Amino acid sequence: MTLAEILAALFPEGHAVVVADGLVTGRGPFDGAEAVIVGIDGDTPLGVEGALALSRAVLDAVRAGGGAPILVLVDSDSQRMSRRDELLGLNECLAHLAKALLLADRSGHPTFGLIYGHSAAGAFIATALATRVLAALPGANPSVMDLPSVARVTKLPLETLENMAKSTPVFAPGLDNMVATGAVHAVLDPGQPLAPQIRTLLADLPRDDIRDRLGAERGGRPVAEAVAAQVAREARGG
Repeated sequence: MTLAEILAALFPEGHAVVVADGLVTGRGPFDGAEAVIVGIDGDTPLGVEGALALSRAVLDAVRAGGGAPILVLVDSDSQRMSRRDELLGLNECLAHLAKALLLADRSGHPTFGLIYGHSAAGAFIATALATRVLAALPGANPSVMDLPSVARVTKLPLETLENMAKSTPVFAPGLDNMVATGAVHAVLDPGQPLAPQIRTLLADLPRDDIRDRLGAERGGRPVAEAVAAQVAREARGG
């Protein structure tokens, strides 16, 4: 589905969402309230200006109060790979965006991510993965790092990494692997109305991040939940 099709399905009565330079911002009526919409469209790389603009939209919603849900729609490239952005502190700007989304969620604004295209690396982490619940549409292609990039970093042959990826979902890119590890909570059915599916997921919104539990249940991250629980016990002195 394209962004236009997604917005039409979510807001059949109309919306006030605009796209400028690949950045998605605006509002739309949702479940008897008004949802705040932010995101990235058109496989756009996320640079300093984009990260700060999206952060401002999220923080404006927090300042306004009211508990409006925040929908994060994502079809991005990775972070913008430029010397200028790196010198301007792109890593801090991406972290700022992720923290803004976490703050919004903890301030009573449920955050829901929907990836409908590509997303990778810092852009994926700072947007989709920073939401409390992340869903995807079939055909989405998320990754923290693609295998050719992993090969360059680790100096391992690409063929070796491809074989490892077949049995280790936490290591591999792609939607199926992100579902197996619990990073993506659910894959929506584009043949059915999207709004009710999102409402259901929001209604069942867990208080805490359950990605490690989902990863254990689905077999994609079998030890993360146990390790996290052990760390928490030791931190409490238990």
